[in-house]
Amino acid sequence: MKRLRSFLMSAALGAAAATFAAIPVLAVDQDIVIIHTNDTHCGIEDNLGYEGVAAYEKQVKASTPYVTLVDAGDAIQGAPVGTLTEGESIIRLMNQADYDFAIPGNHEFDYGMDRLLALSARLDGGYYSCNLISGPAKETVFEPYKLIDYDDVTIAYVGVTTPESITKSTPTYFQDGSGNYIYDLCGDTTGQALYSQIQKTVDSATAAGADYVILVAHLGNEGVESVWTSKNVIAHTNGIHAVIDGHSHETYMERVPNKDGVLIPLSQTGTKFTHIGKMTITPSGDITMEMVDSVLGEDGQKAKDPQMAQVITDVKSQYEESLKTVLGHTSIELTAEDPETGNRAVRNSETNLGDFCADAYRNLLGAEIGIVNGGGIRAGIEAGDITFEDALKVYPFGNMICMVEISGQQLKDALEMGARYYPEENGGFIHVSGMSYTIDASVPSSVQTDEKGNFTGVAGAYRVKDIYVGDEPLDLARTYTLASHNYWLKSGGDGMSMFPSCPLLRDEVMVDVDTITAYIQDFLGGTVGNEYSNPRGQGRITIQNP
Repeated sequence: MKRLRSFLMSAALGAAAATFAAIPVLAVDQDIVIIHTNDTHCGIEDNLGYEGVAAYEKQVKASTPYVTLVDAGDAIQGAPVGTLTEGESIIRLMNQADYDFAIPGNHEFDYGMDRLLALSARLDGGYYSCNLISGPAKETVFEPYKLIDYDDVTIAYVGVTTPESITKSTPTYFQDGSGNYIYDLCGDTTGQALYSQIQKTVDSATAAGADYVILVAHLGNEGVESVWTSKNVIAHTNGIHAVIDGHSHETYMERVPNKDGVLIPLSQTGTKFTHIGKMTITPSGDITMEMVDSVLGEDGQKAKDPQMAQVITDVKSQYEESLKTVLGHTSIELTAEDPETGNRAVRNSETNLGDFCADAYRNLLGAEIGIVNGGGIRAGIEAGDITFEDALKVYPFGNMICMVEISGQQLKDALEMGARYYPEENGGFIHVSGMSYTIDASVPSSVQTDEKGNFTGVAGAYRVKDIYVGDEPLDLARTYTLASHNYWLKSGGDGMSMFPSCPLLRDEVMVDVDTITAYIQDFLGGTVGNEYSNPRGQGRITIQNP
């Protein structure tokens, strides 16, 4: 029967118009529904939350037995519940929700490779990734795909993890003690290594009997290295029937042409359960996409799942009391998001929270300059008492602050690297203290990187200009003391390869969460006040748009 269907599929695809996929009618009499989430970032009760996922899954199962729940990465990091348990509590909730398939996003690596491997063993549905490889033989660390049968139909779910993970997480987690890379994600400057690995896996899954191949990817599009986007992967492959995406926190449902001109469904649900994705394969072979933004019960109210609610209560009870500890006070709101659009302003513009964080680093270490990456600031702080929970939401990674000696040229290169994606959001966007700079957006970025996304140089004109340290123009030949965190200064995170070679003056003085308390108490008299009253910061970063 499957051989006959494969023949019919090949014939149908050969006869199809160049821009449409012809999917055969398969031997299934009800919808196959794939429920999907991505970039939930420990938002266990945010928006729809895990209760919404569990309730919705049960509602769908009432109408069809063919239901699969998948996650496209970045689930175990982003809030205290993840940080304090190193992902353990989130794995417990995913098991309660009965996820069938999950992939590691870049933030699944944030607790180290050993921890990820341990968590994978506890995740009932398992982690899958076709492009996380290790050793001379380039063997996959996880299984590359999973076959699931729906009566007489087989779907292969193929996992893909962004090659940006090496720089977006901590590069040293992918290295041995001597700094040699022992893990890789098939990244290169052309994208061909990634495309080839995915195509090989898709072909293998098809040969193993898959009628459909669904790519579950943590790739994204906006603010991502262009050759590694989901759209470019689709454009350079065939044999994939649909793509469930993550990484860039976008919300989209599109159809994108593959290398044969066939339109492939592509969907991503945003972040922190703002939506639940629903992809349906109908008995006629059509693939439809839907964004679910509310899950209601029979009474018309928000649906509840009592079993999930109880597990969430149990998880929260383990750490909730310690999170209430008051660390300081702020009379004004410290913002990470644009108050008008809700976009992550810390990733492409100055904010008062970015200024505050950079000031804390600089003042606590006595450096001339303080810098912090926008991607390292994960949440704002509301006016009022600042609790341990608030601080952990800002800094969930547990980075340690350090100080190095850096040349003016190296600093300029770092600023250029941070500005290369503007106006798109970029986790490597640099907030500063003790200095100022301008981004001229009319100048196209000519930053060059190696196959892993590490900075190697600038080929043309710099976008950054008018760089001042204090009141003096930046001296490219002079050295400066610079405070930041180990993620940048020691590990070269975000591709900042210029930092690890700098002489280390002070090493891992305190964890970044503690800088909030220490800076408020030791330098601000106990309260964050009017010096940070402007949500858009103090004019340290000027943007010149064309």
